[in-house]
Formats: sequence, structure tokens, C-alpha cells
Amino acid sequence: MASPNTIPRESEAKLQHILRTSAQVFAQHGFEGASMRDVSRATGVSLAGLYYYFENKQHLLYLIQSTTFTYVLESLRSRIHGVHEAPERLRLLVLNHIEYFLSHPNEMKVLSHEEEALGEPYSEKVQAIKRAYYALAREIFDSLAAEGLAPGIQPRIAVLSLFGMMNWTYKWHKPGVDPDAAELTSAIVGLFLHGVLPARVDAKRVFAGEIAAGDPR
Repeated sequence: MASPNTIPRESEAKLQHILRTSAQVFAQHGFEGASMRDVSRATGVSLAGLYYYFENKQHLLYLIQSTTFTYVLESLRSRIHGVHEAPERLRLLVLNHIEYFLSHPNEMKVLSHEEEALGEPYSEKVQAIKRAYYALAREIFDSLAAEGLAPGIQPRIAVLSLFGMMNWTYKWHKPGVDPDAAELTSAIVGLFLHGVLPARVDAKRVFAGEIAAGDPR
């Protein structure tokens, strides 16, 4: 079994094919319901060929998750490099996340539904990447708060709520019917920063029941 760091360059495309097709298999059948033989049939790669890349099915799931999270994290770091405006950094965070997962819905489903299926030592390695991603998102949110754009919001709740909005899109988004990544990003950023109430409406009074949300007062 080859380490991902020692796979010859000519085999990298084959590895990516296996990972993406395996994500589709796991998304359709579930990690527990899918076998390496299912992966072999779907990818067109023999079992012996699969075991050149992976020790076992757990290792395959780990590589799907770690490759996905690493790509999203490194892509975001590249996009925000040299960008100092907090709202623009937020927009790039959302756009980077939405663009990737709208084009990789199977990976999103596997990440969402198979998080608990990954055992040690693989689980901790993936959690480390996720913590780095959360830390970067938290840094972006803290910059917004420092500029007075997110006053009074508990940072952990805010950041995890934003991830919830972004991660759930794979469940309902229909290409050709719903907005593309750029338009969807604008909607999510707008909801995150301003909510759904018009600016002239006092949200605290609405939630206190003093006025109706549609009341212009």
C-alpha cells in the first residue's frame, strides 16, 4: 500500500478518480453498506489495485475526508491572502465553501453522514484539519465583530451557524432551479450579516411580540 505522499505523479489522477467515485458509492449506499468490491466495480480498479492506495475501507474514507477538507482549507487561505476587508473575507469564505460543495455533493454527503464512522487514528487527523478551518472562519468573524458588523453575537454560535447554513445546501439545492454559487453566496452572507427582517424593523421588538414582522414601524 502506497502512502499518499509517495504515489507517483502519473498515479495521482487515478487516485483522484478512485476518491471521487468512492464518495459517490458511499453517498449512495452508506459507508457501512458499501464494500470494497462495490468500490472496485464502480471505479473499474481491481481489488489489488485499490489496496495499492488504501490499507482498508477506513483508510479510503479517511482520504476522502482529509483530501476534501485540506483542499477547501488551502483554497480559502489562497483566496483571502492579501485581502484585509472583513466583509470581503467573509464573502470569500462562503463562496469557497459553496463553490466546492455544489460541485462535489457526494463528498458533502459523506462528510455530513459518515463523520462518526471514521475511527482512530484517522478521526483525530481529520479533526485537526477541521479545527484549523474553524479557526480561520473564527478569525474572519472576529474581524467582522471588531468592525462593529456583528455586535453582541457569541462567536462560536455565529461561526457554527454559518457552517450550518453552508453545509445544508446539498440537501435542497437543485442546479438550474436554485441560484448559482455566486448568487447563493450573496444570499447567505446577507442573511448572516443582516437576517431576514428589513433594516427598519426592530428585531428585538418583533421577538418580544410588540409588533408584527410585516409592520413598517
